[in-house]
Amino acid sequence: MKKRNIIVLSFFLLLVISSFQVHKFYVSVTQVDYVKSKSRVEITSRIFIDDFNKILEKKYNKKVYLASNRQIEDANKLVENYLKEKMKVKINQKTYDLKFLGTEIDNDVLICYLKVSFSEKITTFEIENSVLTEIFKEQQNLLHTNINDEKSSFLLTDSEPTAFLEF
Repeated sequence: MKKRNIIVLSFFLLLVISSFQVHKFYVSVTQVDYVKSKSRVEITSRIFIDDFNKILEKKYNKKVYLASNRQIEDANKLVENYLKEKMKVKINQKTYDLKFLGTEIDNDVLICYLKVSFSEKITTFEIENSVLTEIFKEQQNLLHTNINDEKSSFLLTDSEPTAFLEF
């Protein structure tokens, strides 16, 4: 019941925050699901577009204009490169490369889709998510997992960017 309350509260918080144009909270929400029938781990990350624009501009020294009619041509490649640098996945103590699938826009949130191909039994799962922490020290990356039919939630920060699960 406690985990369910955390999940409901997290989504409510994201909904409230995303309804305002200007926000003081620095938060992302990432959902990780192991879909055994598709032999993959699916990762969906929701990040505020204005924050993402700031980090990409700082990191790559160019304005990206995500989700606007001025978006630069290689914006998706920059998003992909950034996410692959800031998100790391280990399954059964082995590091796996993330495959970037693309993005969608939902109001002022960029929804990013990634996956890891994996078909064996998961005994341990570790994910690092340090998205936006290099410019927003108060950044909080909420992480929800559904692996082996076990749900968990974590709050990842600049000082604690990694979650570890053992099954």
